[in-house]
Amino acid sequence: MEFKKLYQFTVDDEREIEKESKRTNKKTGDVTITKKMVKKKVPIEVKIKKPSRRQLEEAELQYSIEVSNCVKKGILTKAMLAKKYADTGGAFSEDGLELYGDLYKKIFELQNEYTRLDTIEKPTSKQKEQMEKVKSEIVKVKRELVEVESGLQNLFEHTADVRAQNKLLLWYTLHLTYIQSEDDENPYEYFKGGDYDEKLEDYYQKEEAESEVYNQIIKKVSTVLAFWFFNQASSQKEFEEIIEKSEKGEL
Repeated sequence: MEFKKLYQFTVDDEREIEKESKRTNKKTGDVTITKKMVKKKVPIEVKIKKPSRRQLEEAELQYSIEVSNCVKKGILTKAMLAKKYADTGGAFSEDGLELYGDLYKKIFELQNEYTRLDTIEKPTSKQKEQMEKVKSEIVKVKRELVEVESGLQNLFEHTADVRAQNKLLLWYTLHLTYIQSEDDENPYEYFKGGDYDEKLEDYYQKEEAESEVYNQIIKKVSTVLAFWFFNQASSQKEFEEIIEKSEKGEL
C-alpha cells in the first residue's frame, strides 16, 4: 500500500559507528588496519502519515472512550459545565448556552466533513472547492466560539472534552509518526507496539529517556498534528507557512 504523508522533516541523530583506517609502512609495505568508534550525525526523515478512513474511525472511537472515562471520574464536559453555570445564574444566559451548544456541535460537524473530504484520493474540482468552503466556515465558527468561551477559558481547559482532545492528538501522534534512515527501504513506525497501549508504553519510555532526537521529533510532530486536527493546514506547503508564522509569533 502506498505511503501517503501529511508532512515530513529531517532531524540529525548522533550515532557511534565503526571507522576503519589503513596505514601502509613505506619500508616494508605492510598494511596496518585500525578500527575505532566515532560519533557521526545521521539524517533521519520523519514522516507523518496521512490517516486512512479506518484510522479516523478508530480515532473517533478513542475520543468517545476518553470522554466517557472522564465523565465517569466526575469530570464535566464543556456542555455540562456551561449548563451548570447557566442553571446557577453564572456566566451563560439561557440564550448564550443555546448559542454555545449550537456552535460547539457545528464545529465538530465541519471538522469531520473537512477530514472526510481530505481523505479522498483524487478529489474533483467541486470537492476541492467544497474543502476550501468548509475550511473558511471552520475559521468563522471558531472565532465565534472563542468569543463565547473567552470568559470561562480557564475552566474549560479542565473539561472532559479538552482532556479527551489531548488524548486524541496523542493517539494520532503514536499511530501516524514514521521514521526512515538512508538504509531503510520504507518508513516504519516510530512508536513500537501492536496496539495503542503498547505504543503508549513505548512513548513513556522515550519520554523518560529524554533523547534530544526524540524531543525534536515529538515537538514538531505534535505541532503539525495540532495544525492538521484544527484544520489549519493539510499540505506540506501549508504546514511550512503556518509553522513559520507560529515561530514568528504571528499566530
